[in-house]
Amino acid sequence: MPEQSTTNPDAFIGKLDPPTANELTAALGAARVHWDQLLARLAADLNLVVQEWNSYSPKAGWALRLKMKKRNIVYLSPCLGGFIVTFVLGDRAVQAARQSTLPRRIVKLVEEGKRYPEGTAVRFTVTGGKDIPAIVKLAGIKLQY
Repeated sequence: MPEQSTTNPDAFIGKLDPPTANELTAALGAARVHWDQLLARLAADLNLVVQEWNSYSPKAGWALRLKMKKRNIVYLSPCLGGFIVTFVLGDRAVQAARQSTLPRRIVKLVEEGKRYPEGTAVRFTVTGGKDIPAIVKLAGIKLQY
């Protein structure tokens, strides 16, 4: 089950340059296959193909931002043995998630997300592949609203 994540730090804190493919594989370990599956599904199902590595400061680490045109859709932050998925959802997307067929545990994470002026932040850790369909569905909701 995904969990709201605040304890698993980014694997690349202190690194000044984006991670290389080998560094990413070393950090993610067995979760690398799920990282790749998620990126492939987001590209195939939602045409989310624009990817940018982003770091706000060396203390924050690195996140792979997936965008549609200039709009940020989802962030993937590599950790040791897994990765954190982050969405910032507007009110209409939160409402759509509540009314969707998303698994109840994902809807609960949306409902418990911290609210900011830009939207509701939904963060959870992924270590396996079972949550990939729900992440793709949530990204589709974000795109729609």
